[in-house]
Amino acid sequence: MPRNSLCKSTSSFILLLTYFFFFFIFSLSSVMVNGESQSFARTLSPESMRFKQEKITHLHFYFHDIVSGRNPTAVRVAEAPITNKSATFFGAVVVMDDPLTETPELTSKAVGRAQGIYSATSQSELSFLLAFNFVFSEGKYNGSTLSVLGREPVGPKVRELPVIGGSGIFRFARGYALVKTQALDLKTGDAVLEYDVFVIHY
Repeated sequence: MPRNSLCKSTSSFILLLTYFFFFFIFSLSSVMVNGESQSFARTLSPESMRFKQEKITHLHFYFHDIVSGRNPTAVRVAEAPITNKSATFFGAVVVMDDPLTETPELTSKAVGRAQGIYSATSQSELSFLLAFNFVFSEGKYNGSTLSVLGREPVGPKVRELPVIGGSGIFRFARGYALVKTQALDLKTGDAVLEYDVFVIHY
């Protein structure tokens, strides 16, 4: 092999080796930097947090949505220009702090409140977007909550809503709620809803 070709080959080899060296150092430093940037998080096992086996809890209660009278528990806070002309109340936004009771009677034992908002979101049917918490006040559930986020069309006899989380006893909760209309006053708009809630939690 001619001397010039050998020198060129050696130079190319050294250049290639240098390139791979710097590439390796750069990759290693990136891994170290990324590792440091993740120091705010770590993986835990349920056992390390004293969580036992998951279970399913069934809750049954009645939800009182009171929009009439001197002390309504659900009040409209926003609306669109067309809301009052719409057959579906499209655009209405309601804030609620509705009582939850053991039986359909409002005077029965209170088990908590439903606090959040609902909004009429359909132009073709009476349907609501709901985002609220069940805030329980009874027995071992006192202070615990379940969070509901979903769509409720009023037409079907039984509606289903997703339960997306919870707190207290219901940490890491997930499940669903079945809703039935127990009573509806067409003059006042007041309603009593029956809830069956099924949640998986620790």
